[in-house]
Amino acid sequence: MASGNLISPHGGTLVNRFKDGVSPEGCPKITLSSKQACDLEMIAIGAFSPLTGFCNKADFESICKDMRLADGTVWPIPITLAVTDEEKESLQEGGQAALYHEDGTFLATIDIEDIYQHDKALEIPNVFGTEDEAHPGAKQVMDEGEWLVGGPINVATVTPEVEPGEQFTEYRLPPAETRSLFASKGWKTVAAFQTRNPIHRAHEYLCKCSQEICDGLLIHPLVGETKEGDIPADVRMDCYNTIIEHYFVADYTALSVMPAAMRYAGPREAILHALIRKNYGCTHFIVGRDHAGVGDYYGTYDAQNIFDNFTAEEIGIVPLKFEHAAYSMKAQGMVSAKTFPKLEGDQIFLSGTKVRELLSQGERPPAEFSRPEVADVLIEWATATVTA
Repeated sequence: MASGNLISPHGGTLVNRFKDGVSPEGCPKITLSSKQACDLEMIAIGAFSPLTGFCNKADFESICKDMRLADGTVWPIPITLAVTDEEKESLQEGGQAALYHEDGTFLATIDIEDIYQHDKALEIPNVFGTEDEAHPGAKQVMDEGEWLVGGPINVATVTPEVEPGEQFTEYRLPPAETRSLFASKGWKTVAAFQTRNPIHRAHEYLCKCSQEICDGLLIHPLVGETKEGDIPADVRMDCYNTIIEHYFVADYTALSVMPAAMRYAGPREAILHALIRKNYGCTHFIVGRDHAGVGDYYGTYDAQNIFDNFTAEEIGIVPLKFEHAAYSMKAQGMVSAKTFPKLEGDQIFLSGTKVRELLSQGERPPAEFSRPEVADVLIEWATATVTA
């Protein structure tokens, strides 16, 4: 445990890459993609500790093959800075480059340790378990530049707020601040709930089970880049605030956002999400069915089983592995395969497609599936989207 009885960051030290006097003067320019800008912020604030920058070749290859940095520290997904042939021409090992947001804002410099071929044949099948172009994470890497630039970053600022509220500044607590928050509340054990969807009854059940065994709960939605079809982050934030107001106890619940980009890498991303929450000061991490998955690329519990490849000391955060939960009409409450026998036609479960269909027609999903207050927020969004 770290000082103040909080869990130690991954690797032992919470990284902070913000520096005074960082300037782009005299540096060749690299314009970051949306994913890369998210990654830069996660490195800068220490959420990706122990990483101090984008992966060099030794770390890249070790991560892809063994889910570890070159020094042996567990790390499941390479955090890379891909560039085009044209951008590479102006770069030099041992030099610096200036990193810019897509809107033209100067963000940081990178101290270039190495420039190396982007081995997509190594990365894609190992990280995503597929080379199918229909997989959004794999396709994203396929479309990236053919060269990778590795080295530590020196950050002037992270993604600027383009429109009021768009970056959720009030809730955008970096790891140092969530750690201070937990300490102020006297929480020594904290469960983190990762989500990129509204919280329905099944998610609420997992959260409350976790609250029973931990001092506090961090609801930690992802607001970085997601795939087309995901519910917008501002709508989801309204849902989170609504359900916390009506169905959670504020003294034992915290809400903050995580500015990471989704990779949809299933099992490997479950490990990444756990290590990130360890950096935020959480001791437990909720891992549900098909965590960070997409389509049917991964088995239902692959994201839980992957934790068995590492010792508890190597991971440092406790995965809370939950079965699929649903409302049982006979039990008159939420159940799982571990807590109640499965009876034909007894459990109420709706697919995401069915929920979106109901919402777009102005209909609430059953109260056993979604809290009515949350459903109302989603209906307002869905009907506005249909009529827009």
